[in-house]
Formats: sequence, structure tokens, C-alpha cells
Amino acid sequence: MALTANVLIDTGELDSRLASGEPPIPLLRTVLKQTRQTLDDRFASGAPVEQLVHARAWAVDQVLQRIWRPYFAEHADHVALIAVGGYGRGELHPYSDIDILILLKQDNIDELKDGFEKFLTALWDVGLEIGHSIRSLDDCVSAAVEDITIATNLMESRLLAGSKRLLRALHERTGPQAIWPSRAFFAAKWEEQIQRHHKYHDTAYNLEPNIKGGPGGLRDIQTIGWITKRHFGISTTLHDLVSHNFLSEQEYCALMDGQSFLWQIRFGLHTLTGRGEERLLFDHQRTLATQLGYQNSEHELAVEQLMKRYYRTVMELGRLNEMLLQLFQEKILHADEPGEPTPINSRFQARKGFLEVTDAGLFAQHPSALLELFLIMEQQPKLNGVRAETIRLVREHRHLINDEFRANPQNRELFLEILRQPRGVTHELRRMNRYGILAAYLPEFAHIVGQMQHDLFHVYTVDEHTLVTLRNLRRFTVPQYAHEFPLCNRIISHLPHPEILYIAALFHDIAKGRGGNHSELGAIDAEKFCSSHALGPYNTNLVTWLVKNHLVMSMTAQRKDISDPDVIHDFAVEVGDIDHLNHLYLLTVADIRATNANAWNSWKNALLVELYNGTKRILRRGITNRPIQQERIGVVKEQARQQLRQHTLPRPDFESLWKSFDDDYFLRYSADEIVWHTRAILGSNETELPLVLMRQTTRRGGTGIFIYTRVEENLFALTASLLEQNGLTIVDARIITSRDGYTLNTLTVLEQNGEPISNSRRAQEIMESLHRGLKQLGSSGQVTRRIPRQLKCFPIPTTVSFITDKANRRTIMEVITADRPGLLARLGFALREHGAAIQNAKIATIGERAEDIFFITDDENRPIEDPDQLEKLAETIKRYLDC
Repeated sequence: MALTANVLIDTGELDSRLASGEPPIPLLRTVLKQTRQTLDDRFASGAPVEQLVHARAWAVDQVLQRIWRPYFAEHADHVALIAVGGYGRGELHPYSDIDILILLKQDNIDELKDGFEKFLTALWDVGLEIGHSIRSLDDCVSAAVEDITIATNLMESRLLAGSKRLLRALHERTGPQAIWPSRAFFAAKWEEQIQRHHKYHDTAYNLEPNIKGGPGGLRDIQTIGWITKRHFGISTTLHDLVSHNFLSEQEYCALMDGQSFLWQIRFGLHTLTGRGEERLLFDHQRTLATQLGYQNSEHELAVEQLMKRYYRTVMELGRLNEMLLQLFQEKILHADEPGEPTPINSRFQARKGFLEVTDAGLFAQHPSALLELFLIMEQQPKLNGVRAETIRLVREHRHLINDEFRANPQNRELFLEILRQPRGVTHELRRMNRYGILAAYLPEFAHIVGQMQHDLFHVYTVDEHTLVTLRNLRRFTVPQYAHEFPLCNRIISHLPHPEILYIAALFHDIAKGRGGNHSELGAIDAEKFCSSHALGPYNTNLVTWLVKNHLVMSMTAQRKDISDPDVIHDFAVEVGDIDHLNHLYLLTVADIRATNANAWNSWKNALLVELYNGTKRILRRGITNRPIQQERIGVVKEQARQQLRQHTLPRPDFESLWKSFDDDYFLRYSADEIVWHTRAILGSNETELPLVLMRQTTRRGGTGIFIYTRVEENLFALTASLLEQNGLTIVDARIITSRDGYTLNTLTVLEQNGEPISNSRRAQEIMESLHRGLKQLGSSGQVTRRIPRQLKCFPIPTTVSFITDKANRRTIMEVITADRPGLLARLGFALREHGAAIQNAKIATIGERAEDIFFITDDENRPIEDPDQLEKLAETIKRYLDC
């Protein structure tokens, strides 16, 4: 090849210099260094990556062969130097493993031991990090029998120097006629792939994907290659699958194009990191996107374009992998089973447990069968899948799903029937997505396939998130999972048309990436769909409303003070009726749980349940009957009195204590919480302050911490710092100041895994730590934990905004900034520097982004309204946070 001979290494000149006596180690080290630089330069200039990968393997061949010769020329018939694994295939990326086998005719290692040591030392000296094994032929066979990975590596062995007869013997004795016959090899490799995919949660849509091991990655292509060689012969190539009718020429080209793109990314990653990095980390995604020529557009970042292509590529490679493994399964595992078809209807039949068409011309003659196939898969749960030939036919005929197809009432009814089935809805929608049918039937959906959101909150692409949301909704309907979300299970079991909810899920994020408000744009798409599918005015309006308002319940629960009756009432007015509330609650829970594994926790669950129940009470009573605060205060006080009497607490004592609290206290706490506070305060004395108590689980869904002490500056800041030092996250804070100079701080905290504190010993240690720390209010309370690697990739400038809440005599402050250790403590210190007091706080971390809401007043318990004062407060907060 021109690249190797003329550009990389002049082998004639190299051999002349070695023959003249020039020291080989420095010379070969220089050759390798120049080779690496040349290949890096060629990559940067856009040379085909296939040339570079094979050229590096060729260059390493030249070095190894010239180091080998002096030590083993006399033993050429008894020993062989063999490249194995990826190097055996002649494929080396800049920092790929270079694996070699030194194969002995017999176990004569002692005789050649000195030569082996000098050879391996020389490889190290020239700068090659080699993975090596020294084995006799018998040893290789024994090892391959025990370990299929070794058998696979040997299958791709290539002679570099030494005995050709030894290599032939190795291939014969480790071939399918001797060990690991085709059927056993396929079964083992299939199981190996299943287990490997499990490591990546069976999805290619990870934020930081592994391009080699992840689903649809390079290892999946290699798996196909290994099975091909094992079944058809060691010299078989992937292109030979075309002549064996396993692939069409077009599919082969798609496979090679996908491999080429992944090779580009892998080569770039290795060059960028200076190591064999296989993970496409955030640290490298932006840089790599620029290196590969992507540029920011109006609605899409360069990195999002790169990742969108990546996700679409691995989806296509995953489909090809599925189809080929299906064919191998039919040809290898089930070759001896009876192949008589079992009719299902005039268009479809089952063969060996898989669905197939009765006629290869079915889809051309009856395009509606492109949807009917998925309906049959739902209705025939004993089917194991779709036959590979039928998958190919589906892909070849999906172009028939055009405007005329979508306008056909029969096809519209088929799509709705797929959504109405009692089982298999999620599974078949995923299959429709893999085969490209879902995007063909819903053209709007095509835009979000592979669409990533470059942040730490959304761990899935938009299409995957959508299908996970729908899966979560379906899971609510399954009796065996009712214990996970009993309220959701009860609600959804009474919905007359749950498919309405599934349609809302399909459309709730369908407009992401277009620019503009995705909820409003998605609602327009949803309305068109519902109208064209004759869902009727009520259901059409319901779906449209759900899509447009799918974030409202989450935002209300997490960003507003839902202990305020007016907040609940306003939300009830927005919802309108219990049917809308039921649908919105279910969609909200499913949506949050589909963003990432850490997004859902007991606190969010408790908030949403509290908001749901409070709203439901108002809707039943009638939204025209706005709650009167004094009535609610009276009810809460009476409930608390009844409980305190059971504890034989004297009424004069607690009534006297309550007189020091204003009405806000009784509006923001439940009767149960008031009883907890009252008993604790009356049971303590001044010398014991600060009083620190803990409830390991509360109705707020987290661990409750209650602090009662004299009003002190920086109390919140120091408390936040101490809690973070103990590995806890504050999600809610309510702070009340009594008329006689005491503060009642109630905080809801979670462990870093999103769960309440469950260990009683740890709970005791945290309370003792808080008590000690709060006794020393002069300490800095500095948090010294490192900022996590991923957070550093998303710098977010701090923004501070204010709204006056005149009804509740306070100012609402929103702070949006990058999440980091010590954030709340710094905010607390900044607020106190300006004499601002925190009444309440809602702490929300969305991936790398902190969006915290603080309800604040001045020192005289009034809202802060002066524009100059607010501007100075914002500047101080930015100084504390952006330093």
C-alpha cells in the first residue's frame, strides 16, 4: 500500500542501516516515533482511517520482525512469533493492545529462555507495550478449550516470523473440528454479548458511551466476524456474508460505514488522550467534535451533532447485529429442528418460534402489514422474535410508509391497536424504533432519534427517554409491580383509555431540538395526530393539554412552596378537574423516572403525592372555594392539641410556646411536625442548645433534621456546610424565627444515593457532628471535597433573579449556577452578608445545573424590594459562587 511503503517506513533503508551496525534500539524507537507522528498528521488531514489502522499494524510488524530475527533465526522450525486478537486482524489504533503469542513446537522454553527475555526487553526499550504469552502447541489447545476468549484470539492469529507449520497446526488443533464447534461457539459468543450488553444497561444511549464494548459498538461487529469465521472457515471475511446470503451488499456497506465512523472516533480518542481510551467521555466530546469538523448550528451544538450521528450509527449497527445473530441462530442452533411453518393468518406464519411473512412480496402488495407485524408480535407472546429475512423485508419496504399510508384509516387504526394491547406495547414500540418504522409513521419522531441533550441530567437520547417514559407508564399497569408505586397503580387501573396517556408520552418531548418551546410545539404535533386518528374532541384536548403542560406539576412541586394553600389552589385551577390531574400525575412520575437513574428519589415522590392529594381535595371541594388561612391554622392547631394531650403535655405550656410563633409556622408545618417540635422544645433547656433532632423518614420523603437554637448569623450556611461534610444533600429547608429570638430550622436531607438515612448509628453520629459544629459558630464551615470530573465539563455562569411575593410578604430568589461542593454554604454566607434571612428553600440539582429557590426577607421580616439592594445581593452571590 502506498501509505506504508512510501510514507511510513523505507524498509530497504532501514535494513541497510541495521546491517551497517547502527544500534537497533535507538533506530527502531525513532522509526516508531516518526510513524506515530505521521499517522497522527494524516488523521488530522482527513486520511481514511482504515488506511491508518492497517498502516500502524504493518509498521509494528516491521519493528517486531527486525527485533526477532537476531534471537531466533536458528530456531525458525521450532518457534513462531504470532500476532493475535485485533493485532492479528492487522488493526491497530494509536494505543491499541499489541498482543503476541510466542508459539513453541514443544515445551522447550528453558532452551530459549534467554532469547525470549532479551526479545521482550528490546520491545520495551523501543517503546512498545506488548501483551505476550509463551506457550507450546499443547498448552494453547488446553487453554483454548478452557477459555473461549483465548480460542477467539487464536482464531485471529497471524504469522509474523518463524514456523508456518506451527501456525497451521495451531489452526487445525484449535479449529471447530477439534474444539468449540460452530454451535457451541455461537451459543457462547451470543451469551457473552448478552452479558456485555447488561454491563451497559442494555442500551447504547449512555451519556459517556463505550465505543468498543457498548451495544452497537465495535465489539458487536467483531462478534459477527468471529462467528462468521468459526462457521464458514477461518479465511472468511465479512464481505463473504453477502455471497452466503446473510447480508445484502447495501447492508454490508452500512456495516463497514458504521465501523469506519467508530474507528474515526476511536482513533481520535486515542490521539487526544494519549492512551487506549474507549469511553467517549464528556471531557473529550467537544474537542473531538471540533477535530472531526462539526460546527455549531442555530439549534444544535457541534457536540450534539457528533453524538447524534454516533447514536444513530450504533442503532443501525445494533439492528444489523440483531439480524445477523438471528440468521446464525436459525442456521446454526436450530438447523436440525423441524422447519414447518405454523399459520397465523393469510399474511404471517411462525417458523421455529419466529414470525415471518408468508410471501416475500407481502409488504409491496399490502403495505399495512408493516404495522400488522408488530400487532401480531403483541398478540402472540410465545413468539421469540421476527425472522431475519422478514426484518430485512421490513427495512427494504419502509419507504412505503408515506403520506398516503399515514392517511389510510386502516393504518391509523392499526397503530392505535398497537397502543391498546394489554401486553408487549413497550417491547414492540422499541422494535418499531429499531426497524425505523416508528420514525416513518411519525415523521416528527424521526427528528429526535439519536438526539442527545448535552448535559448530565438527561442520560438518554430523546427517543430513548420517550420510550423509557412509556415503559414506566406501562409498568404502573402490571399487578406484580404495584407495590413500587401503589398510587400510580390505583389511578391507572381506573383509566378507561390508558392509550391516551401513551400518546401523550410519545409526544411530550417530540419537539426537542427544534428551537422554541418544545412543550408548545409538541402540543401542536399531538393535536394534529389526535385529530387525524379520530380520538374525539375530549381526548384530543386532553392529550394536547398534557403535552403542553407536562412539566407543570414537577415545577410546582419542586420549585414552589406547596405548604402555601394558595399555591395548591392556583395549581388546581390550572389543572381544572381530577381526570386531568390523574393523567398529569402519572405522566410526571414516569417522565422524571425516565431522565436518569438518580433523578427519582423519595423526596420527589413525597412532594408529588402531597401536591396530588392536596389538589384532589380542592377539586372535590370546588376550586371556587378558595381556602381561608385562619380556618387552616385552626384545624392544624386543633389536630396538634389532640396529639399533645395523648402525650400528657400540659396545655398551658404548649399554648404559651405557640404564642411565640406567627401564623406562617402553622401554615408551613403539619400537625405531626408541630407536635414533634413542641415536645422537643418543651423537653429541653437553654444549656442544651442547640437542640438537634432527627427523624430518619418523614412524610416529606427524606430524613428530617430539626434544629432549635438562638438566632445566630450564618446558622444556615454553617448547617449546610456540616451536612455536606457528612455526605448529605439538602433538598428542602424551612426556617422560622420566633418572636422571642429563637430559630426553628427544619431540613429534609438525603444520602448521596437519593435515599433517606437508614442507619441509626450514622444518624446519631450526624446529630452529634451538627451539635458540635453549631456550638462553634465562628468556624468557617468550608467544604473541601473535589468537584467531580463530569461537572467540570459544564461551566454554567451564575444567574440570580428576584420576584416579590406580596401575598406572603417575602421575596422569591432563584439562583441558577453550576453544582459544586459547598454551594449552599456559600449561598448562605452571601445572604447573611446582606442581612437577608431565609424562610424557605427548594434545592434542585438537575445534572450539572443547580436551580435553587430561596424565599427570603430582610432582618425585619419584610420582602426585599429595593432594586439597588437586590442588585448588590446578586453581585455578592456571584462573587461567592464564581470565585
